[in-house]
Amino acid sequence: MSEIPFDVSKHDKDNPDPWMALALDQSTFVNQTAKEALLINNSSFSRRVLLPIIRPFARLFIGVFRFIRLFIPEKLTSSRALHSTICWGMHNFVSKEANYLILRHFNMGSQVLKFMGDNLAEGTLPSHPLKPKTIEDLRDNVFVQHDLNIYNFVIELNKYLKEKNKRIAPIRIKDIDFSAIHDFKIEEVPNKWHNFLDLQSAIELYTPLFALMLSREDFERASNSLQLDETIAVYAATMFNQGEIMGLVNNKHPMVPLSTIEAGFRLMLHGIDAENLYGFIKYMRDNKQA
Repeated sequence: MSEIPFDVSKHDKDNPDPWMALALDQSTFVNQTAKEALLINNSSFSRRVLLPIIRPFARLFIGVFRFIRLFIPEKLTSSRALHSTICWGMHNFVSKEANYLILRHFNMGSQVLKFMGDNLAEGTLPSHPLKPKTIEDLRDNVFVQHDLNIYNFVIELNKYLKEKNKRIAPIRIKDIDFSAIHDFKIEEVPNKWHNFLDLQSAIELYTPLFALMLSREDFERASNSLQLDETIAVYAATMFNQGEIMGLVNNKHPMVPLSTIEAGFRLMLHGIDAENLYGFIKYMRDNKQA
């Protein structure tokens, strides 16, 4: 995906563009192309007009489906149907910028978990890497597997540390293995006239589908996994001895789980957390000193 420039020459001091300010801001580690794709979404008609309409109905349906799942927690579920519906929507309605960010997210997540496992557990942890390059690649249970990967990583890492009687400790930058962090390419995504839906609106629409098509346990686990952002960030901050990265984490610690009703909004925060952590690791790699 090509970068979409924000023209600084058009800056009007009496009417500054808020999205230009964020595009130029250097306070985070978010990749510039990903940042501009997100800001294009933020300024879109879809987010400005449709999201305020979509969000209350989406949250209402989450509540309804959660109530239904009290009585049928595991019946009438289908991860296959869930992923097929999501992929259909991405092909036909979701914007190219949003599709790019979704596909990018899973690739980054797999690289970060591999990187952490290589350095904190000597590369011994089992893994199920997700590397989707196209929307069709997502059909293979990728959304659900992404959540499983995060939980399994936390469990397996801490099992390893307990067996070795170790705790996570700072590692000298010259001794850190960055081989898991590398560039990746996302294939061209649909960009027709009907691909207009912004990322946040799409996520708000998809979240009730998770509540409907997954079991109660699976949906709760998926929702609570978003708060593992802080857990993973603590691991990275300790390893690099750089506690400042914690200031960029938005989903707070999972010991106090938040409401599933706001899962759609917290998914957006999860995406930003992942971008910041991935960008931070790349920054440390590119600026490492002996």
